[in-house]
Amino acid sequence: MYLNTLAGRSYNDLSQYPVFPWILKDYDSDQLDLTNPTKTFRDLSRPMGAQTADRLAQFLKRFREWDDPSGDTPPYMYGTHYSSAMIVLSYLVRLEPFTQQFLKLQGGHFDLADRMFHSIKDAYISASKNNMADVKELIPEFFYLPEMFLNQNAFDWG
Repeated sequence: MYLNTLAGRSYNDLSQYPVFPWILKDYDSDQLDLTNPTKTFRDLSRPMGAQTADRLAQFLKRFREWDDPSGDTPPYMYGTHYSSAMIVLSYLVRLEPFTQQFLKLQGGHFDLADRMFHSIKDAYISASKNNMADVKELIPEFFYLPEMFLNQNAFDWG
């Protein structure tokens, strides 16, 4: 949290909400193998867009081959950000007042159920391997607030 505070991040601003990195990458094992760091832990020396060689190659290819006919948009690596108000709200959608803020940003309804946050493993795979539009990191609540994973208000996700 200290680095987040130094960077001006705050719980009071969803667009500057504290960011925590993904630490684990093994969401399949019943028991983590702490003696095998390359299997268990995410490579913190690389951003989420470069967690695999294939994914990095895809981003670099897009960067090299970028061609904007208008010339207004320069080449870029990532077309999205690792944190945003919508990312924070999508993680915390099961808790009020975040539910109402999420609905406000979504035009009054929940997103399609399969596009909403429903699995830590699936979120990690999306952000580290499968989805070129996803490089998101975590929020602090992943490390101390288990209620964020429960649908205690019985919302109908569809």
